[in-house]
Amino acid sequence: MADTETLAGIRAELDALDDEMHALLMRRAATVARLAASAAKPNGTVLRPGREAAILRRLLRRHEGNLPRAALVRIWREIFAASVAQQGGFSVAVPPDPALARLAAEHFGTGTPLRPQPSLAAALSAVAGGGTAAALLPWPREGEAEEEAWWTRFDAQQLQVIARLPFLHPGEPPLEAAVVALNPADASGHDRVLFRLEAPEESRAAIAARHPGARVLIARREAGMTRALLEAETAPPGAAVLGRYALPERGAA
Repeated sequence: MADTETLAGIRAELDALDDEMHALLMRRAATVARLAASAAKPNGTVLRPGREAAILRRLLRRHEGNLPRAALVRIWREIFAASVAQQGGFSVAVPPDPALARLAAEHFGTGTPLRPQPSLAAALSAVAGGGTAAALLPWPREGEAEEEAWWTRFDAQQLQVIARLPFLHPGEPPLEAAVVALNPADASGHDRVLFRLEAPEESRAAIAARHPGARVLIARREAGMTRALLEAETAPPGAAVLGRYALPERGAA
């Protein structure tokens, strides 16, 4: 009987907690609706990746107990997605890669419409033409095929890289992706600038030496020149800035 009463009491406590959480979610949704209708709402896209990253960092700093950090991030990513959906139509272009589609659903929420595209170029065109609010592309990597090197042809005057996924970066190498949109990202307080350099042919080490403090992601030699992709707190004069994003959080899930 004691075990039954204890179980009933714990279940009642959980039910009460569920009700409190639901009430807070409804209050949050009402606040988002007020923001969407107010003059305080910033112009442009409803995406605020910097603001979202700052919120997640704050929650991760105060987090403790048995709930995994990855679960905390997933819960709040769904909350963010619901808030974006409240403020207008939003969809994401995704090239033909099931792994990217899964990552898009994890980051933008399971209810966000994903618009499959036949190629990386088509995904970029969907954003540039206004067909979708954002596109998810594979993060650049050494040894990638020429058709995968979207960053070499990226129109930095029109599009912006606004996020590097996943935000909660595990200790092992994950599938990484870039989020591209028309509007630049807002600052998160701990950001990196992604930029492209083109110069006479030189080694990766020489590029790193010329840009202390920057991380050389890729250095491609072709036709007597080197095209390099770097990230740093600031870009040097003359660099083609592809975007800015919140630095992912690292550590155990």
